[in-house]
Amino acid sequence: MRPSSSPSAPVSPVAPARGYSERLTLPWWAWPVGLALAGLLAAELWLGATGVRAWLPFAVLIPATVAALAWLGRIRIAVNTDELRVDDARLPVRYVADVVPLDAAGRREVLGVGADPLAFVVQRPWVGAAVQVVLDDPADPTPFWVVSTRHPVELATAVLAARDRA
Repeated sequence: MRPSSSPSAPVSPVAPARGYSERLTLPWWAWPVGLALAGLLAAELWLGATGVRAWLPFAVLIPATVAALAWLGRIRIAVNTDELRVDDARLPVRYVADVVPLDAAGRREVLGVGADPLAFVVQRPWVGAAVQVVLDDPADPTPFWVVSTRHPVELATAVLAARDRA
């Protein structure tokens, strides 16, 4: 049997752009703990009262806790073809000199006593790892970014690949 002679799509010598995206959500256990604490505080404020005081602490504290927990897990990290986005901050990859994946000990060292006060830091204590993005922009006083991530090697690889493509 012969292979079909249908025309095939042209093959591109450049690999397709592969982005990276991550959201730094809270761990699962933070939700029940936070809601239990909010319920306990609401019960303490209630203390057997009648009328508005019977339901108002629950109606205010439980939704406020849900909103606060959702807000804490809002940070998004994304790498597209020309920039690194961390929440609202954007860094064009052309200014990236190097990206260093950090484990918990490395993150502690970078953010410890000898930390640079001009560094841009997005750190979440419930995320152990991070990356250090060293900048090469003479007009910017920021020497580097430190960004928490659950996948430091993948994020570092994506940023460096985007930089090399740009």
